[in-house]
Amino acid sequence: QVQLVESGGGLVQAGGSLRLSCAASGRTFSSSAMGWFRQAPGKERAFVAAINWSGSNTGYADSVKGRFTISRDSNKNTMYLQMNSLKPEDTAVYYCAANSGAAYYTRAINEYDYWGRGTQVTVSS
Repeated sequence: QVQLVESGGGLVQAGGSLRLSCAASGRTFSSSAMGWFRQAPGKERAFVAAINWSGSNTGYADSVKGRFTISRDSNKNTMYLQMNSLKPEDTAVYYCAANSGAAYYTRAINEYDYWGRGTQVTVSS
């Protein structure tokens, strides 16, 4: 059974940091692009960041550029999202996803075919 499991979410004050992890099991995603998405209450799920198969190419939503960093460790089958300078508007459920059919990342949510269940990030003002 293929699973993506997010961890590292929680409650943090504005200006603080969190590091999210996404651990994959059941298969390797070392040749796949992966990404992070988030969904705030009352809003649609939105792209946050993505990374290609080797980790050499990354992309970010404008709202997080310069504050968030995506990375991966293929040996551990794990992806990370380092979030710094957090703002209340970053509050959301964060999901990791894998695009098993592509090595290079896309921002299109419908291109990702494996999803985790999400981890809550709450940033207080």
